[in-house]
Amino acid sequence: MDSCAAGHRPRYGRRRFARLAIAIAAVAIATSCIRLKNPPDVVALKNEAMPTVGVPAQWTAGGAAAGTVFDNWLAEFRDDQLNAIVGEAIAHNANLQVAAARVEQARLYAKLAGAKLWPSVDLLAKGGGELSGDQSGIQGGVLIANWEIDLWGRVRYGRAAAAADAASVAADFVYARESIAAQVAKTWFLATEAGLQADITRRTIQDSEALVRLAQTRVTVGAGNEEDVYVARASVGTYRDALRQIELSQEQARRAIEILVGRYPAGTTAVSPQLPPQPDAVPAGLPSELLERRPDVIAAERRVAAAFNRIHEAKAARLPSISLTAGLSSISSQLFVLQDRDNPSWNAGGSLLMPIFRGGALKTQVEIRTAEQKQAVAAYAEVGLRAFSEVEAALSAEIAAREREAILTETLADTQRALDVVRTQFKIGSTDLRFVTQRQLALEATQSALLRVRAEQRVQRVNLHLALGGSFTVPKPQP
Repeated sequence: MDSCAAGHRPRYGRRRFARLAIAIAAVAIATSCIRLKNPPDVVALKNEAMPTVGVPAQWTAGGAAAGTVFDNWLAEFRDDQLNAIVGEAIAHNANLQVAAARVEQARLYAKLAGAKLWPSVDLLAKGGGELSGDQSGIQGGVLIANWEIDLWGRVRYGRAAAAADAASVAADFVYARESIAAQVAKTWFLATEAGLQADITRRTIQDSEALVRLAQTRVTVGAGNEEDVYVARASVGTYRDALRQIELSQEQARRAIEILVGRYPAGTTAVSPQLPPQPDAVPAGLPSELLERRPDVIAAERRVAAAFNRIHEAKAARLPSISLTAGLSSISSQLFVLQDRDNPSWNAGGSLLMPIFRGGALKTQVEIRTAEQKQAVAAYAEVGLRAFSEVEAALSAEIAAREREAILTETLADTQRALDVVRTQFKIGSTDLRFVTQRQLALEATQSALLRVRAEQRVQRVNLHLALGGSFTVPKPQP
């Protein structure tokens, strides 16, 4: 009888195990059919976060070409040196490497959150004899499996929240990458402008030194006075001081570039000798498309989604949780008989955990998550409004700079003619050196302003690309 019973136990156990496996599979299928609630889409989120913001059909500032936003804005400037320095910054910028590490970390957290959907299996093994440390002489092993049934979606909401966090961090990285490229390009243009400003000042110094020599000649021949000589020398000193300030600003711009690309800030990086040609008007797309395209806005939207999922995760934590457990063990002892080693025992069961009283902690957790979602929605509104503002500001600034360039070009021609006339009058003794100095100062100021406006156009073009969420392609390094 015992032998028959012993012989039938394994088959009976296998049948029970099969029925249990079928039940577990049925529960898993039923659980997976429970659909999670979706976070608000972009349209619903925009209506909730910015209810008073009416998005126009076109950009109000004007100045943009028709068509959708295109990629690879960096190639528009056709500057190989600029392309190379941006590629170096993308590869070696310290802040960008920190952001990349955050992306990797967030993705691993999302993977960790998803692991909770699977059963956990643990093995405990033990060996020893009469002389073992605990004197038990027990040998054997236990295989334990545990699985929490995600009946209310708590684990899946947590996984969805972690995935949304990972997506937001990835979008932040994309925006950081574009911001680094834009910062390098703008600093590059400012360093180039500083070099050109220095050239203007050097030419002005040469003209001022020629006036000193002319004033000295006039004193020698008795047609001038010593005051003109001193005034001319003072002007030279003023321009030399201005040149030194401009040279310092260029050194600082070069150091800023070197920091961005991960070099030692020696201030020796060579920049382009001339500003690149201003590209044609850029297609700016539609204002309604900006919220779905710009990376930092996408990151803010994903943070709202993460907060939404965490609210439902906290709500599900207030409901009962069910866990299934199963175990397989084989244990023997030389001191006393525990079981037949040739017929391992197994067990299966379930547990129900129902929170009864936690001092209001679970309810408070839901309220905390709700407040976090409100904060995320408000942050989304802030980012969205800033995105609209930056596009409009960049368009307006570029239009103003283009109009100012036309005005200053005409002013420069008139100022040059006025200086030529007063120089001739000074040579023949019909005017004072102070008038020559005034005209020279006006010419230098107009030249400097015109150059500043031209550099500003390039800077604002970069700002526009960044504001529109346009991307770029890093060129392959040349051997």
